[in-house]
Amino acid sequence: MIVITGAGIVSAIGNNQTEVCQALLEGREGIRGVRFLATEHREYPVGEVQMSNAEIKQRLNASQLTVSRTTINGILALKEALNAASLTVNHLATTALISGTTVGSMDLTELSYVAGQDESAIGDCGKTTQDIASYFGDWGLVTTCSTACSSAANSILVGANLLRSGRFERVVVGGSECLSRFHFNGFRTLMILDKAPCRPFDADRAGLNLGEGAAFLVMETEASAHRRGVKPLAVLSGWGNACDAFHQTASSDEGEGAFRAMTKALERASLPPSDIDYINVHGTGTPNNDASECRALQRIFTNEMPPISSTKSMTGHTTSASGAIEAVICLLAIQNKFIPPTLHWQTPMPDGIIPVTKTIRNRRLRHVLCNSFGFGGNDTSLILSDYEHAKMIPQMADRRPVYVKTVVKYQDIAPETMPKIPPMVARRLSSLLKRALLTALVTLQRVGISSPDAIVTGTAMGCVHDTVCFLKEIKERREELLKPTHFMQSTHNTIGSLIAIYTHSHGYNNTFSHGRESLHSALLDAQLQIEMGESRNALVGLYDEQDETSLCIFLSGDNDGQSVVLDDAKICELCGDYCH
Repeated sequence: MIVITGAGIVSAIGNNQTEVCQALLEGREGIRGVRFLATEHREYPVGEVQMSNAEIKQRLNASQLTVSRTTINGILALKEALNAASLTVNHLATTALISGTTVGSMDLTELSYVAGQDESAIGDCGKTTQDIASYFGDWGLVTTCSTACSSAANSILVGANLLRSGRFERVVVGGSECLSRFHFNGFRTLMILDKAPCRPFDADRAGLNLGEGAAFLVMETEASAHRRGVKPLAVLSGWGNACDAFHQTASSDEGEGAFRAMTKALERASLPPSDIDYINVHGTGTPNNDASECRALQRIFTNEMPPISSTKSMTGHTTSASGAIEAVICLLAIQNKFIPPTLHWQTPMPDGIIPVTKTIRNRRLRHVLCNSFGFGGNDTSLILSDYEHAKMIPQMADRRPVYVKTVVKYQDIAPETMPKIPPMVARRLSSLLKRALLTALVTLQRVGISSPDAIVTGTAMGCVHDTVCFLKEIKERREELLKPTHFMQSTHNTIGSLIAIYTHSHGYNNTFSHGRESLHSALLDAQLQIEMGESRNALVGLYDEQDETSLCIFLSGDNDGQSVVLDDAKICELCGDYCH
């Protein structure tokens, strides 16, 4: 059993668990006018952490730190989580830290960016996580998930599998994100920001309010918690990730990815839908997301819909950190026996679901479902259960062996064997995306599979050219007339989602962005998926623009008598010069 023994949170409605819980109980929102974000567009309300960088550093007694706001938000939340779980520096060497972020240190990058500078200076997601980790000491493993708005939720999933596999008996998982002009204007170019406080699941909803913050959970095996003498606060009883495989920024009408993610989470927890007592929906307030999520919920819960609410109406949409922030909110709801409200809701959606609009107190919650959906249809659902009511799910008895079927490098592919990408698709793709897609397609052809069970991607920097173009436009055009394509393709999981869309792969999809450790993390994650029987095979890729790397490795749980067994030594060999 995977138990939660500590948590920490910082958001627009509070800088620790106590403050956040009180705001939730009172139905108090944190969405206000812009205070700290240096944007030209102050007409859009946001959910900012109500402290300046200097004030956060003062709380940390670390005024000398010269790091991103994402980093200091993360340090503040992680410090609370470690203290709550009674973890000290002596525990870190045997503890894994998995964090989720997409923006990373973009707030610093956009301040210092000069057109024409070395593109390696634009920053990366992994450095943010490494800076958070280094504040506390040396960890057993540190890596970064970057799947847009499901990043932190996927870090929780990865942590759960590390525990189940026996590689660690304790992990710290979550995510951190700060507001930056880069992603603020990115969402603005997609025309999905609301100039009023957002109204999730309302017929008249007009978009989302961006937020920021961080949250982390300490998870460990039940045996580890008992040995340390710490009380389990709740249980992570279910989780599921699936890909909508539909569009880079829009969700399908039937919410296929959301439906599959929730179904997997229920199956993992061995729970029927009727056992769910509350759902913290993704609920961004955009017309597309809420309609798609509503349909997915109706497909699963039919006439037994539990209470639902979107706490983004209080915190704003904290993007990559939202999965962790909302998981902590669900933990607080279980511990304090309440259901938080959806603010500003007035009018039912046609054939929609009516959310909870006022805090419901004194409600015992046995099992809570928490949804986080990201760009590229990267959809993740988590189930948190009251410790007393969690079912004993047996741990995996034996690990399945994993085999390396083939390794393909783009530069080694004969031109005449290259698949043809339709011109209408190719014209929208950067050179990196074209190389990545072609390498993936050739790899799948060689193993005779059209659609992989899992797609796990490693990329240190993602589509650098698109990131640079968007930064340049923001600076030169003063946040006007920006191209949404550059923003869409700058998110690091664009690569994995493109391959999923093109191959109609609805299975597990994750992206790791942790510098030169990216491929190593991707291979380990794919190995875990197959070892524990969650996927039959996995397409693992490393794609980086600066050194023009496009590499695919196909892993399988089936042995043809000629395949090589994947182990730690083989992972290091495959990573080779790509690793540290």
